[in-house]
Amino acid sequence: MIQPLRWWHIEEVLAIEADLFGAEQWSAAMFWNELANGHHYLVATGDEEILGYAGLTVQPPDEAWVQNIAVRRDAQRRGIGRTLLEALLAEAARRGVRKVLLEVAVDNGPAQKLYGAYGFEAVGLRRGYYQPSNTDALVMMRHDD
Repeated sequence: MIQPLRWWHIEEVLAIEADLFGAEQWSAAMFWNELANGHHYLVATGDEEILGYAGLTVQPPDEAWVQNIAVRRDAQRRGIGRTLLEALLAEAARRGVRKVLLEVAVDNGPAQKLYGAYGFEAVGLRRGYYQPSNTDALVMMRHDD
């Protein structure tokens, strides 16, 4: 089930962040800030546990950034990331957004493939974007005319 991310979900989301992203994980304060600023965040749940989460920041009039999409390791390869991405894209469309962008690690082929299936194309590179690993980020964009 997809539902809005609420403050009481943050602790469980942080456990997923720590497992997936290690030293590059977001902090509780970062998630609190996203919610406080009214950004669109969702969680995917199953059996009352969070399986994944995703966030979208809309920059009027017609641009949005996917902030993160993460799925718990033991829940990957079940379409949860795809479902979360579709929900973010639907929200972007609902708000009249025509251009959606995101950053993805250059070594994350599965995520790049997923985004490509939804019309995202590489448009740039941010060298050393992810810290402390100094991993480059590929900037991808989807433009709806």
